[in-house]
Amino acid sequence: MSNFIINGGKKLHGTIKTNSAKNSAVAILCATAMIKGKTILTDVPEIEEVKRIMEILNGINIKAAWSGKNKLAIENGGKINLKNLDKKACENTRSSFLLLGALSGQFKKFNFYKPGGCKLGARTVQPHLLGFERLGIKIGEKQSYFAVNGAKARAAELTMCEMSDTGTENLILAACLIKGKTIIKFASSNYMAQDLCYFLRQAGAKIKGVGTATLEITGVKKLKPVKNYSVMPDPIESMALVSLAIVTGSKLKITNCSINFLGVELERLRVMGQKFIVSRPYLSANKKFNLVDIDVIPSKLTAPMDKISTQPYPGLNIDNLPLFIPILTQARGTTLVHDWVYENRAIYYTELNKLGADIVLLDPHRVTVKGPTKLKAAEIICPPALRPAINILICMLAAPGKSILRNSYSIDRGYEDICGRLQKLGADIKKIE
Repeated sequence: MSNFIINGGKKLHGTIKTNSAKNSAVAILCATAMIKGKTILTDVPEIEEVKRIMEILNGINIKAAWSGKNKLAIENGGKINLKNLDKKACENTRSSFLLLGALSGQFKKFNFYKPGGCKLGARTVQPHLLGFERLGIKIGEKQSYFAVNGAKARAAELTMCEMSDTGTENLILAACLIKGKTIIKFASSNYMAQDLCYFLRQAGAKIKGVGTATLEITGVKKLKPVKNYSVMPDPIESMALVSLAIVTGSKLKITNCSINFLGVELERLRVMGQKFIVSRPYLSANKKFNLVDIDVIPSKLTAPMDKISTQPYPGLNIDNLPLFIPILTQARGTTLVHDWVYENRAIYYTELNKLGADIVLLDPHRVTVKGPTKLKAAEIICPPALRPAINILICMLAAPGKSILRNSYSIDRGYEDICGRLQKLGADIKKIE
């Protein structure tokens, strides 16, 4: 178990580069289970979530190993052995569920352990299961695993019951190797789904409608190895760094920001009085996404008149919503925040009260945040959820005095070397194993 020791209240300064997207990386890694041969991925974040997927792949006889800094080599010899499926790794990451789609076109019948991940309440996989059913893939739910029967898999036209990111990705993976044309309506067009589609296209998949709510996938017999694919930068990490700059009152330059997935967030902050300098766009390493550099200028903020809530892309991202909470503690006025997707995540927001925030839990989905409040140091156990955990770290960096954040695994799941990167900005933080 590792802990963060933080002496907060210091202004940060300098430039920090956004790392690659966790949610893109794990989806693309799962997709390599469909591709025989050697695939090379670059700009892969070296985080715990990625390591869990690597453990699962290695366990089923797909060799996944680091071949350089943020570079992964995946060798799939076509001899997958599901008898050695790593139960613990599956149960430690929700992303493992994406392997159902990747494996369903290769095995008529198999069992797969139920996924884990952030503890955010009753997160059902109903959108996945209903979509698989429309594709002729039957999935029986047992106590600790899913029994998958893809013997009668078929192409279909379907409408998703909700715009689920991972649900969309799972159906994309399944449809790639199913003969015929599959049309997925009300599909997520969020960043990770787009990145996955671009990778699969490079592997030979036939996918139309990327970036829209309707995807058309024509199945192919097999996919080919990809010799070099760069995972896109993480818009959620960019937003976390914006939140950090604002809450600590620091002038920071954040580079490598996926602007197409941050537009609503930045506009909401502008309305509150936040000042930015945004550079001209430039292309990501994989040539698929527009990036910008964002200079965050210390500003006085006023709470927004309307509530803040999440919407499917291109609305305010579900994982960026929590990152407004630390900001709102420093904005004058009271704000209603509606986290309608997860019934437990709002509860974790109240942990910031230990640091001096004024947050009231109205129900499992809604809180009010009153500001500005003077933050203070505290000792807190890291919640088992990534976004609420990074919120605590942000506020600890802003709070004068010595804070301790215990059991930082939740943060390690999604942020690579966060301690070292913050130290380069002038933060007084160290990690104790």
